Amino acid sequence: MLNRRGLLIAVPVALTLLGAGCAAPTSPGSADPGSMLLADGFEPESLNPLLGYGAEGAAKFYDGLLAFDGRTELRPALAAEAPQSSPDAKTWTVKLREGVRFHDGTPFDAEDVVATYKAAIDPAYASTISSDYDMLAEVRALDPHTVRFDLKIPYSAWPSKLVLGIVPNEKLAAPQPQESSELNTKPVGTGPYKLVEWRQGDQMTWEGNADYWGGAPAIGKITVVFAKDDNTRAQRLASGEFDGTVLPPVLAESVGRDGYRTVHHNTADFRSIALPNTHPAAGDPAVRKALNLAVNREGMIKALLGGHGKPAYAPVPESMGANFEPAASFAFDPEQAKKLLDEAGWRPGADGIRERGGVPARFTVMYFADDSLRKDLATAFASDARAVGIQVDLAGVDRSAVAARIANEGIVLGGGNPIDPDPQVYNSLHSSVIGTGTYNNPGQYRNAEVDAALDGARQELDPAKRAELYRQAQRAYVADPGLVYLAFIDHSYVMRDGGWTGYQPPVEPHTHGTTWGPWWNVEAWKPQG
Repeated sequence: MLNRRGLLIAVPVALTLLGAGCAAPTSPGSADPGSMLLADGFEPESLNPLLGYGAEGAAKFYDGLLAFDGRTELRPALAAEAPQSSPDAKTWTVKLREGVRFHDGTPFDAEDVVATYKAAIDPAYASTISSDYDMLAEVRALDPHTVRFDLKIPYSAWPSKLVLGIVPNEKLAAPQPQESSELNTKPVGTGPYKLVEWRQGDQMTWEGNADYWGGAPAIGKITVVFAKDDNTRAQRLASGEFDGTVLPPVLAESVGRDGYRTVHHNTADFRSIALPNTHPAAGDPAVRKALNLAVNREGMIKALLGGHGKPAYAPVPESMGANFEPAASFAFDPEQAKKLLDEAGWRPGADGIRERGGVPARFTVMYFADDSLRKDLATAFASDARAVGIQVDLAGVDRSAVAARIANEGIVLGGGNPIDPDPQVYNSLHSSVIGTGTYNNPGQYRNAEVDAALDGARQELDPAKRAELYRQAQRAYVADPGLVYLAFIDHSYVMRDGGWTGYQPPVEPHTHGTTWGPWWNVEAWKPQG
């Protein structure tokens, strides 16, 4: 059996064999069940929680006060028990776990929590997540093992903000923009893994934290190789080099064999077309409604995702249980779309493109040029729009170009957080976030009924009443849509079959890859006996 080093050396040979149509050798198992070699298509720019690393938890080098259980609940992590709220949801008190130490040996206590959350909102630290914590007014230590958060507004979703990775207060003693923090490349947390080496652009190695409060991970070494190209990762996996990787669904199905299996995870990760509210065509309510009727969501999922996704009509996925409104949907009805456009005065021209008062029903939709799925979805959307007389011009762009164009052009958006409906919906639809960030309600959607329901849900502590407010928001949204939600996409992975136990499929956020995926709880895995 080839060991991993041998397989790494043999990669060019394996690729040559595949290119010639020959079967590549596969490794039936890992040489060392206490270690794992994974491949990821995405490499983080920073490992600093204050710059967004591990924003939904599952940050291997850090723990939050709470952790997502992978389904629908939050459980205590660095908190000793569930947070306690005041009756008005404006004050939250958290008892902390004792006896925890950071990777550098320093003890964890309330001052670390205070320093981390203060840095998140203090402009001197230039944290990129500061807008997510706008509601935080003050955080203070009541004693070495108790903290209290005072909020500006009643906010029932505050527990969802307690997955933020906690860093040692010593690392934040000097106020400075986090862009220059050593935490970006040398993380120091309390998490189950320590960073041993990061060869940027190449690979990263984690080592199990022998002193982890939750018990030392049985998988003591994990190496993540970064390979951006999907086909390259698939070929190298097929050669037996990796124990697992993330792939587009159809490609994942094609290589998930010979000692591997393919898994598809449910997600809260939507893809939508944001429509510019100020555009004379895309901003017209009749055009927006017609586009929602014109798109063939089921067809897109079948053709582009291999069936691995669910139609999206609004931002709340079915996985959010009672918060999901099944009646908030659109039929696929191009004829009804044409009728709506006719009634609104959009008449077909000689070229089939509609116009009204000399204004053509035509606008541009951007997509990230390096994201093939977004390109495919944009192309399918444009085709469906053209079938009812609306011309959509596509533009593949670099991410750095989006901010200057997004006020006047549409864009394929992705996002999702399964922990709570508030982070899933508020920044997508509420009018108050317009102008607070490039991707916060980028189409400048405004609907007073949606705003009121989302604000009410923020303040409501009763789960049933809160869920009804989210269902109300979805009903109001589909009556006056501002975007075209297309699908909640499954995340697909190929993993070595056997070798380990502990795999539990989670509902995933927008973030995916080797931090999430099958390995979101890898610290609890065991080598198979």
